Amino acid sequence: MIAKLKGIVDSVGEDSAVIDVNGVGYLVSASSRTLRDLVAGGPATLLVETIVREDAIALYGFLDTAERDWFRILTTVQGVGARVALSILSTLAPDDIARAIAGQDRSSLSRAPGVGPKLAARLATELKDKAAAFGVAPVSSRATATPNSAGTAGSVNEDAVSALVNLGYRRVEAFGAVARVTQRLGGDAALDAVIRAGLQELAR
Repeated sequence: MIAKLKGIVDSVGEDSAVIDVNGVGYLVSASSRTLRDLVAGGPATLLVETIVREDAIALYGFLDTAERDWFRILTTVQGVGARVALSILSTLAPDDIARAIAGQDRSSLSRAPGVGPKLAARLATELKDKAAAFGVAPVSSRATATPNSAGTAGSVNEDAVSALVNLGYRRVEAFGAVARVTQRLGGDAALDAVIRAGLQELAR
């Protein structure tokens, strides 16, 4: 299996690039984030995930281990193939994916072409524990509860995220900060306390 390619960029297309390694051109599919950093005629070192199908051997390239790791994690979810995983990685950086999953931010996940509400919900549910491996704390069950099922934890979190977004922070950043703060303060924390702690978290 091919795990890494080091050579010269022969050409860059909309969703793939050709890497020339000692005269052999390898067609490598990649996210738009990776392709933006590849320049025809320039050197390139790509981490590669090789997927063998009945009719073809496909190569998927990544500039860093975080993107490759999330590609592997995303493709473990039913309904997420290699193309959808690359679509997600093209839309959200690895850290943003981790924050979105930790914060159960399905709207951010569904921004990626090919990811509908049901698939976004499946990603958020099935991968919430994976976010911890990337330094983002998963949301506790109390933090994600609805007002009717466990006090007002859900509405407090939603209001806190909205307040942080109104202050100019990105939604995925706000979700991640609120998720970490809620786990530290507990699900009964007051809205103003969550917002203050969230601002401190984002200022780090």
